[in-house]
Amino acid sequence: MTRRQKSRLSADDQAIWQKVARQITPLREAKSFDVILDMPVAPSRPLPVPKTIRRFEIGQKALVSSPKSDLKPSLDQMFANVSPNMDKNNFARLKKGKFAVEGRLDLHGMTLDEAHPALSGFVQDAHTAQKRLLLVITGKGKMRRDDAIMSSRLGVLRHQVPVWLSMAPLSPLILQVTQAHAKHGGGGAYYVYLRRQR
Repeated sequence: MTRRQKSRLSADDQAIWQKVARQITPLREAKSFDVILDMPVAPSRPLPVPKTIRRFEIGQKALVSSPKSDLKPSLDQMFANVSPNMDKNNFARLKKGKFAVEGRLDLHGMTLDEAHPALSGFVQDAHTAQKRLLLVITGKGKMRRDDAIMSSRLGVLRHQVPVWLSMAPLSPLILQVTQAHAKHGGGGAYYVYLRRQR
């Protein structure tokens, strides 16, 4: 059999091919690749208008001040704005350190997990013993380099103790919490003034 005879289709094959060829739709040729890329596309939402940047010289002061951060007030600010739950004269005497301290708890070196139950037990025992003024020493916190991505507050216990004192089961036992006078540790300690037992 010659090569020419091999490439010929039989009558049946030609009939099938003609049937398939009639059902095929030819592809349309694109005019150019650029035309397809430049076709306008309707955006799903309007594009933002870019802001213009004013010219400035090196050393020139900024015309618009940067927005202020809304930070949580410091402990000093928080205790300066607290309204007393006790007589104003007694509250003033308390802040000046003129009351006798009847119980003292030093939380230095404790973790949060150790300090919380120690504080809770100390306050409840003192209330049962009908003591009135307690001193809770937290320390001001260790000074350290702040290399972390997010800064952390200085003095974790110092910030956490007032939170614990404001929550149950301690809050019903307490009349007033304020920072201690300098002679009792200042910003690194708290006066906890307990309610009378009824």
